[in-house]
Amino acid sequence: MLTDNTILVLAIAGVLILLAVVQLFLAARHDRAVTAAGPIEELAVYEKRLEEKQRLMDDLEAEVEKRREAMAVVADLQAEVDGLRRQKEELLTEWESLRERRDEVATVRKETEDAVVERQQLETEIAPLRAEYLEIKERLEKAEELIERTNALRREHDEIFTQVKDLWDKKRQLEEAEERVSRLEERSFELETSNARLEGQKSSHESELSALEARIASEHDGLASAQTEHARLDAEVAALNQETRRSKGEIETLQETRSALDARLAHLEAEIARREGRTVDGETGETDPLRELKETPPVIAAMRAWDNAPRENEADAIKRVERRLRAKGLDYPARTLRAFHTAMKVNETTQMAVLAGISGTGKSQLPRQYAAGMGIGFLQVPVQPRWDSPQDLMGFYNYIEGKFRPTDMARALWALDELNNNDAEQDRMMMILLDEMNLARVEYYFSDFLSRLESRPRPNDVGDANERKDAEIELEIPNMERPPRIFPGYNLLFAGTMNEDESTQSLSDKVVDRANILRFSAPKKIKGGQAEGTVEPTLALSQQTWESWGRSSASVDGDRRVSNRIEQMVDLMRDFKRPFGHRLGRAIMAYAANYPEVEGGRGVDDALADQIEMRLLPKLRGVETDMAGPQFSRLMTFVERELGDDALAQAIGESMSLAEETGQFVWSGVTR
Repeated sequence: MLTDNTILVLAIAGVLILLAVVQLFLAARHDRAVTAAGPIEELAVYEKRLEEKQRLMDDLEAEVEKRREAMAVVADLQAEVDGLRRQKEELLTEWESLRERRDEVATVRKETEDAVVERQQLETEIAPLRAEYLEIKERLEKAEELIERTNALRREHDEIFTQVKDLWDKKRQLEEAEERVSRLEERSFELETSNARLEGQKSSHESELSALEARIASEHDGLASAQTEHARLDAEVAALNQETRRSKGEIETLQETRSALDARLAHLEAEIARREGRTVDGETGETDPLRELKETPPVIAAMRAWDNAPRENEADAIKRVERRLRAKGLDYPARTLRAFHTAMKVNETTQMAVLAGISGTGKSQLPRQYAAGMGIGFLQVPVQPRWDSPQDLMGFYNYIEGKFRPTDMARALWALDELNNNDAEQDRMMMILLDEMNLARVEYYFSDFLSRLESRPRPNDVGDANERKDAEIELEIPNMERPPRIFPGYNLLFAGTMNEDESTQSLSDKVVDRANILRFSAPKKIKGGQAEGTVEPTLALSQQTWESWGRSSASVDGDRRVSNRIEQMVDLMRDFKRPFGHRLGRAIMAYAANYPEVEGGRGVDDALADQIEMRLLPKLRGVETDMAGPQFSRLMTFVERELGDDALAQAIGESMSLAEETGQFVWSGVTR
């Protein structure tokens, strides 16, 4: 938003530019008048000569008349008459040759007169503007003086407030400091609104300012030492966190080993008892290896308790999620919520959404509250640093017990698989969140599952067993004629969170290429998180309603605005030496087609800007900024002018500035 000072400066600049244009115009008029002066003087000479010639011609005419009268008498005068006639013709020819010159002089004279009149008019118009300019200049000088004094007072206030925070442990001193801050705030307000009091108190504040500057210097020294100590403590905390995670992994491994040994011991005791003809307490004779897989997980039990939601449009559902976020005291930009919602809708072309950023920015709460607001089941799967195979995600067969040990995720997938499980939940949606998914190497435990998701046939073809066979997950159960298969259908939504610290792994290119990555940047301002309203009860969203909101990418095939801008994006990435193929192009088109039409949005422009943020910028990691500077400038220009996203263009520029130290680009996210 423009301030009064900025408007004042712009007004002065406009007046100066107008004065400069007027001066240039008058100078040009003057030059033309000077240039025309020579021809005007020459024309006067010619006119004088012409008058002389005219008089001579008149004399000659008179002489001719006399001679004509005498022609009858004097025949020899005929030759002289012919000579005079030729002389007359020559004079007439010369007169005609000067006609164009006369017209030119007349034109120049008229233009000169017009220029003089216009100059007088402009001088008349400039006079009040010059007076206004002088008045504005004087006001600007006074405003700058007031701003400088106000800033000095604000610096004084900030330094005193810093001292107050350091004295919180002493109640008496804290109360005195709070009273002093209050007095300073009141005095600052009075000083800002009263120029007279500023003038009167100038000398006293200057003396106080000098004293405060001395105190600032000493405080800066203390702050530097405190920052050094803080950095050392941060390093120690990071090391302790890493050691804690490692220790937790070892403890969990030992617990699993103990459980396996306990199970083996129980199995051996039961075997011994059976051989001895005894009955072991608690033995039920259960032989079904899938008994635990068929158990109802808590997330499914919670979904069964929900009432069915009435069929509603997409915009109303998004508004319900917004109300829930406010009731929980959470503040997410509407643009971020729409981006996450669209990333969930395009799970046919893009298999998951990844929420990346520093810890504490609300990455886990957004999918959790979104799912509750929409009426979608939510299962959080905490990733462990020791995970190194798909079994950590789905479960494993315990050879000692002779049973399949499924995870909550496997039980939830089985409970929602309508194609392979006759008792599956019907017409329901569920979201699975891989929390801190990069604590372990993602390609070790999730790569196979991601390939299954990518191999899913189109929604209309999932009923064909041959079409979906590559997407189904076959449980590894030996000595079973037909092991159960689980199909992760389109009623499942996948998301993941990714912290960025020294204890985490970077995402592989396979995951980056198949995910919409929403990067949460550090907040510029800490908000209080005040809850607004009450939390509405969760109503179960049907899969049929969810699918009715989806649109095919074919709906934007004929939109030249979309196709032209995607072609520009292809050219930009080719210049970065990071080209992308048809799969990513179709995913971008699907995102643009499914972007919700809600109040306050800009439709396709917002959608394509989101895809640059979520799909293209993560692929530019490691690009050398000194070699690709022009490409980044073109990208920022495209985002700012073609898509109208100033915040994203500014964030790209800030990421480039941060990359100047290392020389390689790292996308740090955009704050909206």
